[in-house]
Amino acid sequence: MSEQILRVYFLTQDLGFVDPLARALGPGFNVKGCSEFHAEQLADLRPDVVMLDLRSAGAKSNPESALRLIDDIGSVTSAAPLVALCDEGNRHVILAAIERGAYDTVTNPPNMMELRLVLRRAHLFQSAVEEAGRLRATAQGAGRLNELLGTAPAMQELFALAQKIAPCDVSVLITGETGTGKELLARAIHQLSSRHMRPMVAFSCANLPETLIEDELFGHEKGAFTGAFTMRRGRIETADQSTLFLDEIGDLALGLQPKLLRVLQERNFERLGGNNTVNVNVRVICATNRDLSELVREGNFREDLFYRLNVVQMHLPPLRERRDDIPLLAQHFLKCSAEQFGKKAKRFSQSALHALEDYTWPGNVRELQNAIQRAVVLAEGPTVELQQLPAGLRGVCEKTPAFGHSYESEVREFKRRLIIRTLRECGWRKSESARALGVARGYLHRLMNQLNIQQIEEEAVVDLPAQLPPATRVM
Repeated sequence: MSEQILRVYFLTQDLGFVDPLARALGPGFNVKGCSEFHAEQLADLRPDVVMLDLRSAGAKSNPESALRLIDDIGSVTSAAPLVALCDEGNRHVILAAIERGAYDTVTNPPNMMELRLVLRRAHLFQSAVEEAGRLRATAQGAGRLNELLGTAPAMQELFALAQKIAPCDVSVLITGETGTGKELLARAIHQLSSRHMRPMVAFSCANLPETLIEDELFGHEKGAFTGAFTMRRGRIETADQSTLFLDEIGDLALGLQPKLLRVLQERNFERLGGNNTVNVNVRVICATNRDLSELVREGNFREDLFYRLNVVQMHLPPLRERRDDIPLLAQHFLKCSAEQFGKKAKRFSQSALHALEDYTWPGNVRELQNAIQRAVVLAEGPTVELQQLPAGLRGVCEKTPAFGHSYESEVREFKRRLIIRTLRECGWRKSESARALGVARGYLHRLMNQLNIQQIEEEAVVDLPAQLPPATRVM
């Protein structure tokens, strides 16, 4: 079977270099040279690989301007993988090109055998990425429930449970920390239920006076109190034939709890200042970040109401317990924010993505969404850089310069982070950690001494990813 002919778009100011390069690459490559970048031309040609001559673009005299071409090429929706030609001794430019999104770099003048291999690998890599995207799109339902995203096992179990209970009119209690997406889960259950034709009604019981909450939930009759000039329907009545979502149910005053219990049991209530009974058919979904069973023991929550609400309990895990979902969520928020603000941002730099994965996210998914929105607003090109993330996320990554590391220092830092992460996950049990790393226990001890890890054993290490790739080993 003959090899595919690769279409190469070669951007160089030295057009006399194009024909000799095309002849040297051989018949498997169709090279088209251009001295200036034109987004429309690149989009129309749809090449398999883009090759950029950074040397002729002035990488020595003005490296930032030359590197900006990588951003410009990456901003084209149909852009192919980019291979940059640069001087061997200019390590800063080589690393910066990779950081900006180049697939690989080749030193100038190029070795033709190496260049052929790099160009074909770049094309194969892009083909694999596109195929993975198609497969993800096909299987999108496996990682999504309405507006909730997640591929972690805990989230998949939650999605399966939601699909089972949604058609049944049972009360649901959703627990989880602030910012985990409890209202999104409630909306997903509502959308999967037979009540989805009417909008879900949501109300938060947090930090409001009891009288105001009572009026909001149950409504009032005309003349019920000073200023009540007309009858007003409350949230419960508005949610008739639909779903009522009560957030922060643990903050509901004790005086109102019997009235809510009656709605759940008898399906009726009276408005404030009225004697007429209002019948409703409403499904109640509640959410809280507090331990309701503990509130029951303390006498701050009615036990009978707790049992009525807790027919099915669903727990949303915090983001730090499903770190594998961080790249998925971050890319989703990046796409949404870029569309919302009309920005070109399409991806994260490696250092920015590592910072997102290493952070503990006390504010959970909501904090992640806000951080991505900020970064997209500040981004000037297609790549979101580390410095555009909030200062609290940058942490250790910001202290380390992006370029100028020696090979030895980078390897040492990688080993140190990997060992700390493994020790933390294994509860600082060194035998178990050594097995996870695939090394002898004595060798792990020597590494810890060499890398000065002993002093960290008592510290709260919170800036490292929570999970290790299963095949990671320390060499």
